[in-house]
Amino acid sequence: MAANGGTKAIVAALAANLTIAVLKFVAFILTLSSSMLAEAIHSVADSGNQILLLVGGKRAKRAASPEHPFGYGRERYIYAFIVSIVLFSVGGLFALYEAWGKIQHPHAIEGDFWWVPLAVLIGAIIAESFSFRTAIIESNHIRGKQSWVHFVRNAKQPELPVILLEDLGALLGLVFALFGVGLTLVTGDGIWDALGTAMIGFLLVAIAIVLALETKSLLLGESATKADVARISTALEADGTRIIHLKTLHLGPEELLVAAKISVGAAATGAEIATVIDDAESRIREAVPIARVIYLEPDVERAHV
Repeated sequence: MAANGGTKAIVAALAANLTIAVLKFVAFILTLSSSMLAEAIHSVADSGNQILLLVGGKRAKRAASPEHPFGYGRERYIYAFIVSIVLFSVGGLFALYEAWGKIQHPHAIEGDFWWVPLAVLIGAIIAESFSFRTAIIESNHIRGKQSWVHFVRNAKQPELPVILLEDLGALLGLVFALFGVGLTLVTGDGIWDALGTAMIGFLLVAIAIVLALETKSLLLGESATKADVARISTALEADGTRIIHLKTLHLGPEELLVAAKISVGAAATGAEIATVIDDAESRIREAVPIARVIYLEPDVERAHV
């Protein structure tokens, strides 16, 4: 469900951003507004990012190979990290560069098409709102009772947090652009257009940094959630087995590695130990279906371990 929901949110965002990007470029050509150019590049960057997420999801489904025996699930994390770099460089830094140039040489929005950027921005806000709504609905399927901040910081599926932050950034960026363009039209002073562009740039840089930090943690390797660790422990101990130590690692968003050392009786035979391990693995997979790779090491019960 999480993977399908993420794909649905990505496709909705991609469709919205491609349409909006074309309209923003038209508005920029007609008015030479730096806010509109920054927003057009922002939409292009977002569209590229969504394509990257789709590619990452596709490549992550490849079967395991001798060179990559645990599969390619982390491809989704790698492509999400690339997204943060693209958003930072293509979106944020370009907007700041454009703002700096406009601050040095501001000019008002003139001509018969002064109304075009306003119409495009309002239409873009409506379109982005629908995309953001889709991301929220799909995220709620797996968010549960978590706060939004906790969800973004702890989600193992990178696509939904990325789309959520991108859509939120897109909406705020549009408001900043509307602020800059609107005040430029009212006052005739192009400095407001430049300030709106700068606000867009700082916003995108901030979002890119958050995404990079959160995705880096996933790339380094995160353990299962506390709830899943508790379920695994309960499943292991269901027959009286004692856990000496337990470690978990996400090989991908929907694939978990479980490694544990468990106690067995000193007089247990090889066949009895094998039965204990097989039964424990079955209980773990029933309790946490994403536990795909399980390694259980038997050890003799000791007074002090």
